[in-house]
Amino acid sequence: MQFIDKTKIRIVSGRGGNGMVAWRREKYVDKGGPAGGDGGKGGDVYLIADENMSTLMDFKYKSVFKADNGENGGIKNCHGRSVKDLYIKVPAGTVVIDVKTGNTIADLTEHEQKVMVAKGGRGGRGNARFATAQKRAPQFCEPGEPPIERELILELKLIADVGLLGMPNAGKSTLISRISSAKPKIADYPFTTLIPNLGVVHKPSGDGFVVADIPGLIEGASDGVGLGHEFLRHIERCRFLVHLVDTTEENPIDNYEKINAELKKHSEKLSNLYQIIALNKIDAISDDRRNELLNEFKKKSEDVFLISAVTGENVDSLKYFMGKKVDEIEKPVSEVVVSEDIGATDNDDSAYEITKAAKDVFVIVGGKIGRLAQVTDERNPEQVIRFQNILTGMGVFDKLKRMGVKDGDTIIVGHLEFAYYSDEFYG
Repeated sequence: MQFIDKTKIRIVSGRGGNGMVAWRREKYVDKGGPAGGDGGKGGDVYLIADENMSTLMDFKYKSVFKADNGENGGIKNCHGRSVKDLYIKVPAGTVVIDVKTGNTIADLTEHEQKVMVAKGGRGGRGNARFATAQKRAPQFCEPGEPPIERELILELKLIADVGLLGMPNAGKSTLISRISSAKPKIADYPFTTLIPNLGVVHKPSGDGFVVADIPGLIEGASDGVGLGHEFLRHIERCRFLVHLVDTTEENPIDNYEKINAELKKHSEKLSNLYQIIALNKIDAISDDRRNELLNEFKKKSEDVFLISAVTGENVDSLKYFMGKKVDEIEKPVSEVVVSEDIGATDNDDSAYEITKAAKDVFVIVGGKIGRLAQVTDERNPEQVIRFQNILTGMGVFDKLKRMGVKDGDTIIVGHLEFAYYSDEFYG
């Protein structure tokens, strides 16, 4: 299985339904009155953590997610249907980043923890909502609010209690297969492990803890050399590390120091994590060499184990000690700084653009103006006057004057086309 731990998606919330202009026309109801219903609300978009997912692989095949639009209002005061919200499942441990701002907007670490990333548009009001004692027959309605469209980066950081690290071929995969039910690919060449492997280790008490086997690190990993740099983020959430050292190598101490140097380059937090040192492959070295290495590494840490992941020698002792340390060391608090996510609710589309399409033709485009034009009937004078009043309030006509519009020039907004005449023209 391919392991995907970083991806980009595009999300679109649902557009709000338009209101309706309608009238009561019942036989025995005198002067029926307005009866246009409201539009329904568009669907919100949520991300929800699922502990049953371990990779972002699903997003390789689908990266665009759209919620349903709200239904338009109807006659006889019938409101449009509000649609269901859209829930997108992501693995527990996913960090959500807004591409536009670069801000981290969520860190989903718990099962079923959710965050709204795009709010659906509110439905527009029908003309029945605008009836007053003075205005009994309003000829206009509201358009629904627009959807919110944004791009997000999903970055997975595995949630494991213990991280196994070491040089390629140090025996991490063999060890995790010994202490858990995980079945990683194991071979006698470097970089056999191309993806992190997770295994659940059971303690005598009956509960368990999660161990992550991180692909081999080499010198320069923090700068992008080899494979391990891609996965350093996954051990940031671990309680502690088990550092496997291949005792058959020419200089195990140097290898140990190189790995720790890479951790420090990546982050101070990683370099400060507690480590158990496991000197592996002791079945392939002499007793004298065992004692020599044990004495050398005791200078680095008090907790040093001589093990053979292949034969199982001393593996149970290491496993028991790991379980003990899991109980003693608290899970680190997430250091991901989550910003206020204004982008999830900010669907203000009042911006507009005016272009001069020809000598005497001006075209106005913009979300709010376009939506207002959509629910304006050019045959209805009251709707046209209201539309023009809104354009005045938004400063559209002032901008047209600055662009050199003249009396008689044509203004086009969506499907609407009308001639411009200034107040001076009418005296």
